[in-house]
Amino acid sequence: MEGENCSYLIEFQLLGITNNPEIKTIIFIMFLIVYFIILVANLGMIFLIRMDSQLQTPMYFFLSHLSFCDLYYSTAIGPKMLVDLFAKNKSIPFIGCAMQFFTFCTFGDSECLLLAVMAFDRHKAISNPLLYTVNMSNKVCSILMAGVYLVGLVDALIHTTLAFRLCFCGSNEINHFFCDLPPLFLLSCSDIQVNELALFTVFGFIELSTISIVLVSYCYIIFLVLKIHSTEGRFKAFSTCTSHLTVVAIFQGTVLFMYFRPSSSYSLDQDKMTSLFYTLVIPMLNPLIYSLRNKDVKKALEKLKNKMLF
Repeated sequence: MEGENCSYLIEFQLLGITNNPEIKTIIFIMFLIVYFIILVANLGMIFLIRMDSQLQTPMYFFLSHLSFCDLYYSTAIGPKMLVDLFAKNKSIPFIGCAMQFFTFCTFGDSECLLLAVMAFDRHKAISNPLLYTVNMSNKVCSILMAGVYLVGLVDALIHTTLAFRLCFCGSNEINHFFCDLPPLFLLSCSDIQVNELALFTVFGFIELSTISIVLVSYCYIIFLVLKIHSTEGRFKAFSTCTSHLTVVAIFQGTVLFMYFRPSSSYSLDQDKMTSLFYTLVIPMLNPLIYSLRNKDVKKALEKLKNKMLF
C-alpha cells in the first residue's frame, strides 16, 4: 500500500508564507520590490564588472559569480512565491519541486564555496601583492570556479536524489513557500536517517571546510595587516575585507541555523522567516554591501553614468 501511495503522488501543494489576507498584499509588495532589487543589483553588478576594464581582476571575477549565484537561486524561488500569495492553485509538480530544490541547492552550495575562495583570494592579495596576478591568474581563477560549481552540482544531486526517493504516502501539502529539505522530511513516511546523515556529512563537510578556510585566511590577513606600519595602509587593507566578512557572517549564520539543528526542533513558521532571509534578502544585500563599501565599484558606476549622460 505504501509503495502504491508513493507512485500516485504527482504534485505537491505549497501552502506559502501566510494565509492571512490582511498581510498578503503587504508581503507581496515588499518582496516584489526585494526581487526587483535582486534583479537590477545583481545583473547590474555582473554587467558593470564585465564592461569596466579596471574591474578585470580576480576579486571582481569572483564577485560577478557571486552575483550570478544569488540571481539564479533567488529566481528559482522568488517568482513562484510571489505568484502563490494570490493563486488559488498553489501546486507544483513532483519533478518541478525536485528541480526547484536542485537549483537552489546547487547555487546555494556554490555560494558557500565561493565565499571561501574569495577569502583565499583576499589572503593572496594582501600577503604578496606583487605576485597576486601571477598566483591568481585567469587559469587559476577559472579552475577554482569550475571546482566550486562541480562540488555544488554533486552535493545537490546527492541531496535531491535522496530526498525525492522518499515515500510521501500521506498529505502532499508542504507548509513552506518552496521545496526545501526540512518540510519535505516532515511529510515523508519513510526513514530519513540516510538523508540526515548525508546532510550532516556531505553538506556538513562543505560548511566546515568553507568556514575553516575563511577563518584561517582572515587570521593570516589580520596578522599581516597588523605588521603594516601606516594607519592608512591598515585601513585600506581592512576595508577590502570587511564587506566580504559581513556577507560570510550573514549567509553562513542563517544556513547553519536552518540545516544543522535536530529535526525535533523544527518550527515551520520560524523556518519560513529564516528561509526568506537567505533566499531573497541576502541576494539583495550582497551587491549592495559590495557596491556601497567599494570605491572601485563606485568609480565604475560614476564612469558608466557619465558615459550614458554623454
